[in-house]
Amino acid sequence: MQKALYIKIFSLLFIFLFPSPLWAKLFYGSKKNVPIVINSNRLEIDDELKMITFTGNVVARKGDLKVKCNKMVVYYTKNSRIEKIVFIGNVRIYRGQQGGIATSNRAIYYQDQEKLILTENPRVRQGKDFVEGDRIIIYLKQNRSIVESSKNKPVKAVIFPKSKKEKK
Repeated sequence: MQKALYIKIFSLLFIFLFPSPLWAKLFYGSKKNVPIVINSNRLEIDDELKMITFTGNVVARKGDLKVKCNKMVVYYTKNSRIEKIVFIGNVRIYRGQQGGIATSNRAIYYQDQEKLILTENPRVRQGKDFVEGDRIIIYLKQNRSIVESSKNKPVKAVIFPKSKKEKK
């Protein structure tokens, strides 16, 4: 019984993120002709610090994937390669056709490790099912994730039984 619960939780997290890695799809994508569109109230580029900051009503889109937040900071190397991306404030990550949503108040994506860390009230939801904790770490290359919580507040997973109609 407990093994089935772990499988459902694992599936819940990854139905949102796969078949292709979320961030690779957003920033590189399998469809090379689909542009990345980023809207914000302000854009600041600091080449000395190697960072680009988007602030105010940030919305990044590529195909059916959309990321919304208050502030997005892209850190890059001297070769203009993305090192990490920090999303701050009311972070919402939507997968259009998949119907999943990940939310938090802060998220960091590490390009080289293909690792996404959601903190400050993170939650991953698919339909009515969801999982939440203090920190959700998603290892995209390894197809695994960890949901951590503090001693005072346990990890919570809510999974609704699917009807035969929904399973098809």
